[in-house]
Order: sequence, then C-alpha cells, then structure tokens
Amino acid sequence: MKENKHLPPKLAWKFFRWYCHPKLIDHIEGDLLEVYQRRIDTIGKRKADWKFIGDVIFLFRKGIIKPSEGHRNLNAYGMYKSYLKIGWRTMLRNKGYSFINITGLALGMATAMLIGLWIYDEASANKHHKNFSSLYRVIMHRTSDGRRWTNWGVPYGLGEELESKFPDFKGVAMCDWGGRYTLANGENIINRGGHYIGEEAIRMFSFLILSGDKNPLHDPYSIVLTEETAQALFGHVNPIGKVVRMNNAYDLKVTAIVSKQPKNATLQFDILLPWALQERVNPGIVQYKTNWGNSSWQTFVQLHEQANAEGVDKKIRNVVLNHFLNDALVATSIKPQLAIFPMAKWRLYSDFENGINTGGFIKYVRMFGILGFVVLLIAAINFMNLSTARSQKRAKEIGVRKVIGSGRSELINQFMSESVLTSLFAFLFALIMAGLALPFFNELSGKEMSLQLTDPWFWGIMLTFTLFTGIVAGSYPALYLSSFNAIGVIKNNLLKNSSGSLPRKILVVVQFACSLVLMIGTIVIYLQIQHGKNRPIGFEKSGLISTGYSNDLKRNFDALENELIASRAAVSICKSNAIPTEIWAVQSGWEWQGSVPTDKMTGFSTIATEYDFVKTLGIKMVEGRDFSKDFSSDSSALIMNQAAVKRLGFKSAIGQVVKWNGKPRTVVGVVPDMQMGSPFGTVDPLMIVFYKDWVNRLCVRVNPTSPIQEALSSIKSIFNKYNPGVPFEYEFADDQYANKFNYEELVGRLSLVLTGLAVLISCLGLFGLSSFMAEQRTQEIGVRKVMGASVFTLWKMLTTSFVSLVIISILIAIPISYYVMFNWLQGYQYRVGMAWWIFVAAGFGAITITLITVSYQSIKAASVNPVTSLRSE
Repeated sequence: MKENKHLPPKLAWKFFRWYCHPKLIDHIEGDLLEVYQRRIDTIGKRKADWKFIGDVIFLFRKGIIKPSEGHRNLNAYGMYKSYLKIGWRTMLRNKGYSFINITGLALGMATAMLIGLWIYDEASANKHHKNFSSLYRVIMHRTSDGRRWTNWGVPYGLGEELESKFPDFKGVAMCDWGGRYTLANGENIINRGGHYIGEEAIRMFSFLILSGDKNPLHDPYSIVLTEETAQALFGHVNPIGKVVRMNNAYDLKVTAIVSKQPKNATLQFDILLPWALQERVNPGIVQYKTNWGNSSWQTFVQLHEQANAEGVDKKIRNVVLNHFLNDALVATSIKPQLAIFPMAKWRLYSDFENGINTGGFIKYVRMFGILGFVVLLIAAINFMNLSTARSQKRAKEIGVRKVIGSGRSELINQFMSESVLTSLFAFLFALIMAGLALPFFNELSGKEMSLQLTDPWFWGIMLTFTLFTGIVAGSYPALYLSSFNAIGVIKNNLLKNSSGSLPRKILVVVQFACSLVLMIGTIVIYLQIQHGKNRPIGFEKSGLISTGYSNDLKRNFDALENELIASRAAVSICKSNAIPTEIWAVQSGWEWQGSVPTDKMTGFSTIATEYDFVKTLGIKMVEGRDFSKDFSSDSSALIMNQAAVKRLGFKSAIGQVVKWNGKPRTVVGVVPDMQMGSPFGTVDPLMIVFYKDWVNRLCVRVNPTSPIQEALSSIKSIFNKYNPGVPFEYEFADDQYANKFNYEELVGRLSLVLTGLAVLISCLGLFGLSSFMAEQRTQEIGVRKVMGASVFTLWKMLTTSFVSLVIISILIAIPISYYVMFNWLQGYQYRVGMAWWIFVAAGFGAITITLITVSYQSIKAASVNPVTSLRSE
C-alpha cells in the first residue's frame, strides 16, 4: 500500500481489511487496487474514490467478500452492546439535548406512573375481599313523579325474608348507614364511626380477624374494634373480653379485633355492632319489620357458587311488591323491583338513570387515563422532534455506515437501542420523581398509594412500559434516519431536502394542540366549580356548626340553650334530622288540594325540626314565618321551599293545608330554594316539618361578634357540662358544603397539574428545537447581521415559524376542546357556558409561552458577533 501513489477511501478500505477473511484478502486486494489506480489516471481521484466504494459494496452484497471466522461468531449480545455504547457516547457528546430528552420523557413517564397508580387503586377497590366475585348489594327501583329511581336503601325486614326463602344466598347481612358512637374505657373516652351490621358480614366480607372470636357479632351486646380503635381505647393491653361503654348507656364486650379496611373499600368503619343490638338501643325500630314502605337500610348478600346472578335477580324482583298486593296504587304507580348489584360495580358504576346503570366514577378514571396518555405522548413527541431535528448531525455517519454495508434493519436497531437507552435513563429519573411527588399526589387525590417497589409485578409492568415507551418514542426517528440515501448524505445533499422538517412541524402542532385542549379543559372545569360555589345556597353557612344529639342533651336541652345564649358564645340553636347542608330523608304520603291519588306516592325531601330552624340557619323567608313557641298549633305546621310551592301548584302557600300520612299540616312559611343537594343540580321540592321525635342533630349559630376560638371553647365547655362522658365533636357547615365539590375539585386539581406538566414538557421541546434551529442558521444570522439586520428583525425571523405552528394548533384545539367540554358540562344541570374568551385566553397564553420559550435562544443567537458566527462556519 505504501508504494502506491494514491490511497483508497479510508473508511471503505478499513472495512474491507477488517471484515474480509484473511485468505481472500490476497486474492481480492491486488485487483481492487489495480482497478483503482487505472481509474485515477482516466477519470480522476474523486470519481475513482466513489467507484472504489461502489466496488466494495458490490463485492459485499454479492457475497464475494466473506467474513472472517471471528466476525461470523459475532452474536446479538455483542451487536446490541455495540449499539448501546454508541448510544451512550452520542448522549455524552450532546449533553444539553440529552438532558432535555431525558427530562421530558421522565416527566411524562412519572406522570403516567402516578396516573396508573391512581387508576389501579380505583379499579382494585374492594378486591381485597376474598368473596369479591360473589358479593352483591340489594338495590330497589321505584317510580316516583313519572321517573324511575334507583334506591340503595331497602326495607328493614328484607334480610330475614331473603335468608329464609331463597336458598341461592350463601349469606345475607343487613346494615345501617353508619353513625358516630362514644366509646369509653374508664377515663379514656373517644368518638368513632361504625355500623350496625348482621353477624354474617364478618365471613361474607372476609374481614381479617387479628384476634378474638371468629363469629364475633353473635352476642347482641358485643363489639368489634379495628386495631387502631383498640389501641386508642386500651393501649397495648389485650382488649379481648374487656368491656366498652357505648354512648354512656350500654356495656359491650370486645369479641374481636379486625384489620382496618383499605381506603378504597366501600364499607369503612372503626367499630362494628351487632344488628340485634339496634333493636335494644332503639326499640321503636321493630315496627319497621312489617313496614315495607320505609327503605332506610342496606342489604348485602353472597351468592352460592352455583347460583346464577340473572336468575336470582328475577326470583327476588317482586319481593317488596308482594307485600303491597292489596295496594293497587303501589302496584301500578310505584312498582318497586329489587335487583342485586355486584361488588365489582360498587365503586365505579354506581350511577343509574331511569333504572338503567349508566356508569359513574369510571368516567373520571377514563378521563385521567386519557390525560396521562396525552402527557406521555407529548413527551414522546419531544423525543421524536429533537431526534429528527438533529438528524443532519448524524447524516454522514449514516451514509458511511450504509456505504460499508449496514442494512436499514441494522440502523433501525441502532436508533431503537439508543431510544430504549434514553427511555431507561428517563425511567430511573421518573421513579425518583414519582417517589418524591407521591406524598403530594396522595394528598391531592385523597389516596394512600405506594410505588410497590418490592412487588415483581410492578417491575415487570414498569420495564415493559419503559420498553414500549422507548420503542414508540424512537420509532419515527429510527425509520426516518435509516431512510437517508447514502450517496446523498455523503455529498451533503441532505441539507437541500426539507422534507424532514414537515413531520417535525406536524408533531409540534399535535403536541401544542394536546396541551391547548388540556388548558381549555382546565379553565372550563375551574369555571364550573366556581359557578357552583358562587350559586346562592339560600342560608348562611358561615359560623354555623352541627353536632350530635344524645339522650343527655335531650333531657337538658332547655338549660343548654339558655346557657349558650347567656354566654354570648352562640346566638341561636336548633334541632334537625340532618346536617345543615344535606337532606337525609325523602318522604311520600303527601296530599294537597288538587292532588291525584298517584301524587301520594311522590317522594319529597323532608327535614324534621323544632323551633328556631330558620333563625339558626340564617334563612331569609320568602313569605310567612318560622315555627314559633308563640303558636301552639305549630306542632302540626309546615314550611316548604319555592320548588314545593310550584310542584303543589299553589299561588300563595301560606294557610294552605297539606296532609302527611293522613294528618293535616298548615303551611306557615315559604323559604327560598336552598342548596342542600348537589350544587350543580336542580333544587328538589322540600318539606320542613315540626317533628320532635325525629330530630337527632343540633345546629348552633356561633356569635359573629366573638372571636371564633373563644366562642368554640365556651360552647365546648357548656356541652361537656350537660353531656358528660361524651367528647364534643362538631363540623362547620362551610366544610360540609365544601365536601360537595370533592369530585369536581379532584378533577380540577389533577387537570391543572397535568396541564402544567404538558405545557412544561412542550416548552422543553420548543426550547430544544429553537436552540437547534438557531445553531443551524448561525451562518445565515451572521450574514444578515453583516448586511444590517437588527436583533429585533432576527428575533422575529427565528420566532415566526414557531408562532405560526402554535396558531395552527390553536385552530385545531378550539373545536376539539369545545366538543369535549360541552359534552362534559351536559352532566351538570346547573352549568357554566362556553364563553368565547376562554379560547382567546388559552390561545393568547399558548402564544405567550411559546414566545418566552424560544425568545431566549433567538435573542442569544441574534446577539452573537457576526465575525464569530462566520468564523465558526
């Protein structure tokens, strides 16, 4: 070789010497060099070089150049190891772009991880029960006011009838709706929540018994505690067999300690009480064993393995109706029908419309699943954009590798390997991000989730997810880069071909369109929440508290009221059957002038109270007055809201007589339509009845002129005086009303976070692209500056292309977001409108963010000394 005047192209010659079998080199080498030298003399060195490269490629493809023994034994491991080495070196050479790529992907993957954990937590609700697939709750469909309603409540006597007459059930357990109970162990007194429940529930729900009796609710005077409740009452002493004083009235023996239920379980409790105890605590409840018109309890059932759910549904359908065979009105008007509802649907499919299951919280699960995917897609688009944008930096590498024999599949594998390597680094960063963000995410979503790092399934899913992300994110760059023409890229013709920029522009448009849809959606959700919060509720919730009403308070109520008012800690107190912000009862049996027989079956929201209800809640009467001690006839009086006046067809309600279960009541007042149901729904007709035997809550109006903490301290001491042995617990009506927005605010908060992440990731991509574009146009910028272009002119030139893409994104995002959010708002009866300024604000925000993001690189490039720019070229 040294005696030759000219050397062949270095890369092609090295490949030939490195790859070819030694025995063939001597036979082929001489011929190749001889032909090469002759071509130099006839056509010149440059064309001879290209011909030489063509000869090597021809010999390789025809199989004339055979690999050496060592190269034949190269395996896939070595090949991919080489790919990863090249990928690692490429990342190190381009630290800035690698950082943007990894950070963007990591943010997207961390978001997808957290959303995935949230979805898994929702989808796995109640699955900790061993009998998950065979557990059901009994529901009842009934017609009222022309509509088919679905009740979760059932009659008191249903449990006994199902258990005795239907062998398809392996277990039946009645249950109340829960309450707060005072538990005392000597001087240690606490308040906890729990249920009266049938003894079969322990086995049916497979509650984990940590110690004690396996059938702990058999004795009517027993109690089951969770581990946390037992520790709060007894410390580290074994509580089994010990006696707990409940509500300062009943001594109950601790028969079992059970594990606390997961936060995503439907049935939550601190204590469980025997169903039979309920009849001893409240003897009047026995009458409801034969009263099948009252549906105030729950029934849970477990089917035998061989039982068919559809068949059982048909068998029990008319159980309630059969108790009204002599009542033609119930049979033809209400038409109650029972059904069994599987545990698998309790959490996510609890909504019914006209007796048909229409979904429920699953819509939020699907929504956030889509949002998580969109954020990950935006991150993947960033990767694709930056990889293809920097393709010119690797064009000659690809051309040379193609020249020396690399096939397209090998190049695709190379770039896929680099993409997966980047994805693996992003996954590690995503794990760290998700771990750091999880406590805040749990607080945001009200969950108790963890990353499950010790679970092999978690790692299997995460690594599969990472591999999938890497392949998806790297698919377009791999296909695009491997498609370069070898001769074209080596001759530097790639720069003349602008076809590669079109896909990048499309991806930027898609990326920002997704971000804009999220942005507009977040604005609409926020406005809808504020629309509900700003809706007049008809009473003054500020400074209003509610608390329980025990037997001691019933005996001492007058003294309690007088001392509260005299202390100036409170200005008013009243009794009720519900907290101020909710309706806990719907009653039928109403008759009025002009009503028809079927109207008697219509259910009206009902509040039971005594004196000072209107005063304590701060309600401004529309007409008439509150119940008053000055009128002895008020024991049979009635107050209704405006919706009830309209429903009953009264022009003036005052003085009208309305019968309730056959007993006449005179209307003495009309109140506005108070928001005691959903703040986004219509207000139902409401009847407020004077009913001493039904009240179980107290509402107290704190004195607005007294410091709140001082007033509450005084109220607490007075309650403790007249209600000894029971801790004073209260809730503010403000907080109770705020709970009505939990789902919407959860959607709003998560949407805001996801939108912020989507915009941040998009900005990372724009920053990387603007940096690359400025780098590619260094020479042009230098020439323009020499010709007199100002910094502003250059900034405008560099930012215009990005702004135009964002404007296209806005035009695409507006109809999509309008369609999506318009349909979402249809789920609310009281909803905000889709104002034009929402889209203008989102579009203006997107353009502003784009300008801020790309301006830094644009101004930086435009400010460089043109001499430096041209010298660098």
